[in-house]
Amino acid sequence: MNIIADIANTIIFYLPVFSLIISGCILFGLIFFLLKFNIFYIRLHKPEFESKRFGGEIVADVLRKHDVKFIFTLVGGHISPILVAAERNSIRVVDTRHEASAVFAADAVARLTGGIGVAAVTAGPGLTNTITAIKNCQMAETPVLLMGGAAASILKGRGALQDIDQIGLFKSLCKFSATVDTVRDIAPILRTAIQIAQSGTPGPVFVEFPIDVLYPYHLVKKEVGAKNESKGLMSKIVNWYLGNYVDNIFAGAWEQRDLAPLEPVIPLPSENQVQRSAEVISRAKRPLLLIGSQALLPPVSATELRKAVESLGIPSYLGGMARGLLGRNSPIQGRHERRSALKEADCIILLGSVCDFRLSYGRVLPKRASIIAVNRNTSQLYKNSDMFWKPTIAVQADVGTFVKELASALKDNIVDPTWVDTIRKRDETREAEIAKMVAVQGETRLNPLKVLSELEKQIPDDAIIVADGGDFVGSAAYILRPRGPLSWLDPGAFGTLGVGGGFALGAKLARPDSEVWIIWGDGSSGYSLAEVEAMNRQNLPCLAVIGNDASWKQIAREQVPLFNTDVACSLSDECRYDKVAEGYGGKGFLADGKSNLEEVFKEARSMYTKEKCAIINALIEETKFREGSISV
Repeated sequence: MNIIADIANTIIFYLPVFSLIISGCILFGLIFFLLKFNIFYIRLHKPEFESKRFGGEIVADVLRKHDVKFIFTLVGGHISPILVAAERNSIRVVDTRHEASAVFAADAVARLTGGIGVAAVTAGPGLTNTITAIKNCQMAETPVLLMGGAAASILKGRGALQDIDQIGLFKSLCKFSATVDTVRDIAPILRTAIQIAQSGTPGPVFVEFPIDVLYPYHLVKKEVGAKNESKGLMSKIVNWYLGNYVDNIFAGAWEQRDLAPLEPVIPLPSENQVQRSAEVISRAKRPLLLIGSQALLPPVSATELRKAVESLGIPSYLGGMARGLLGRNSPIQGRHERRSALKEADCIILLGSVCDFRLSYGRVLPKRASIIAVNRNTSQLYKNSDMFWKPTIAVQADVGTFVKELASALKDNIVDPTWVDTIRKRDETREAEIAKMVAVQGETRLNPLKVLSELEKQIPDDAIIVADGGDFVGSAAYILRPRGPLSWLDPGAFGTLGVGGGFALGAKLARPDSEVWIIWGDGSSGYSLAEVEAMNRQNLPCLAVIGNDASWKQIAREQVPLFNTDVACSLSDECRYDKVAEGYGGKGFLADGKSNLEEVFKEARSMYTKEKCAIINALIEETKFREGSISV
């Protein structure tokens, strides 16, 4: 009896404690439930159940605020609301025949305008088709916003159509990757993504849009399966859960939010860094500038950059997007024998140029020379400096700003004219050698150097040259002279084939009054020749020359002598790329050893004036011009 009494007394004593614990658990569970399902927010920001508005409209509004004029796409049901809203918002929707071309076109627009390039593609395979193009943007340091459709959030991992882990795929390729879970998140996520794409070292960003944040409320609720009435406890619970899921997506959806651009964060050089660099350069007898694509990034315009470089008067070698910066015939630009110039230079300024394979990982930089390296990206700034070279001064900053401030600090500096003459005379000697090679007449096929030399005479001053190929494009880099800044587009360090069609589309939109010329190898043309149809249909004509040697010549040149076989290097010598172009609505021209090249080019340009793509299939022979060039 005593034991029972003791137990009873103990229970009575601790009953308030048990009650408190149980009440706490219930309260905790209730709070967790309310927060988990966002009950408070939904109650305070009720969805507009009858609204016909949809998330795609907010996407278009944000893009419009960011001065986006074009969206490149290959249409899919997941992204239709974005495209429809963009068209209504006077943003031109340009569709391509492959998703990679959509991204390449956005890449070209970003490079040529200094803004953000935008592409939108559907879920699953639509997004996986862009991976190479997005990686190219990353390596070329181009700010591109990729928007991708996705399965409804509630269906992820449940076998929905084209449902894969898209964020996981793009995380290593993009500076920023995010999923939009609710309509109210669209604007802040897009603003952040665009800011990050243009900040620091520019690059691609990816925003994933589950289908239910883009379509109207009534349609999403219907597709999710939420009903207004249900029978049975389990059915009521499931129906409540689905209804709350949809309500959370649209809660606060149409409340006013800031859509204006966020200011990009750009690293700038310090006064001390500029002054130290100026002192080193002023003491040099043979300074040399190597200018890469990064120099053309905003905020400094190409015109301002050119003026600053010309003010410095230092002999310069231009690469990537910097080609054409100094015009066609600048007295301070070196075009040939760069290795010899580097060997003799006593001060080398790397302005966005990187010590990767293009500079033999830094081995071509002489040990005795002072080296000033400027780059926004720390990794690129010091690339291979642990092995083959050491910077005297390393500046992590915007290249264009650095050059402008350096020119101001060195306004009274004069470069030894004999050093400038040395480089110019080397160029003249090499140009004379090339002229002799150009003069060699082909027999049944054309001398490729002659084709390019004739094109060099024909292209106007405002032309944009798109380089997409291996051996033929490698020759073009020595023969063709871009007429001005931002008039040469090549893939960049990734060496991607297939950029031609997409780059040309973007270039024609960015510079509608300019002739756009694609220099295609016959192999690389196969990637995007179908974009001729997209160009013709959308009144965006271009001109192209396909160097047709029926071979992957850049590889065959090394493989055949080394292994005595051309396995996988040969293409059909009967390919009529001119006929293929006509099948896509363009005008094709065949040029061989008997053709009058001047007339062929003139006729092609006359078709272009009629807003029709003109493609020249130039049958070319093998030359020794590029013997020794690298293919790996």
